Amino acid sequence: MLLTILGGCGAWPGAGQACSGYLVEHDGFRLLVDPGYATVPRLLERVTADRVDAVFVTHGHPDHCADLNPLLRARAWSDDPPAPLPVYAPPGALDAVLALDRPGMLTDAHVLREFTAGDRLDIGPFRARTRLLPHSVPNAGVRLTAGGRTLAYTGDSGPSPEVVELARGADLLLAEATYVDRVPESSRRSLSSALQAGRQAREADVPHLLLTHLQPGTDATAALAAAGTEHDGEIGIAAPGLAVDLS
Repeated sequence: MLLTILGGCGAWPGAGQACSGYLVEHDGFRLLVDPGYATVPRLLERVTADRVDAVFVTHGHPDHCADLNPLLRARAWSDDPPAPLPVYAPPGALDAVLALDRPGMLTDAHVLREFTAGDRLDIGPFRARTRLLPHSVPNAGVRLTAGGRTLAYTGDSGPSPEVVELARGADLLLAEATYVDRVPESSRRSLSSALQAGRQAREADVPHLLLTHLQPGTDATAALAAAGTEHDGEIGIAAPGLAVDLS
């Protein structure tokens, strides 16, 4: 299983950056997870739009799904349009982004497969276990397993025992870490810090932690240090272009 980071900014893309977006590959199958703002140009540096096999969206905030629109446009307006793209998302999460174009324009470019957080899915070679994690809108964390390896991804989430259960024993945890160590009172149920991500990775016995969704301007070095006070395994930042081979 190969994970490639397309972007890892939270809320909006910083200069030269992109929001949440992750390409997960196994046995030639390409799964795009959370196509947030500015991720499609980075995706297209690696593969053409028709080579994406499926999309998984954790929740409906635009920094996690806005670039589904240009991806579908690229497929729909191709000289030889590919088969409809399977798109997995919680109910209603993609209503806004799918309404950006005139009715029917992108209908043949995708097939929407809505699921409820807690469902188990088969997406190509991936076995996907989803879990409802706390956020301001319904957010489905996901555990992807293929080839004997497991990647757990929180989407956006406040700290919760559910995150630990999602990640328990995984090879890698890709974890929300908007802040370094202190989360504002107004966001404590819906967003996390690097410190909390480190603690949850330790509790889940995950050897490799990648911090993602850092708000633009957040000190990455400070975030790594904060996570390291709780977790003594490998820790990194989900920086664009980073590729991690879980095998």
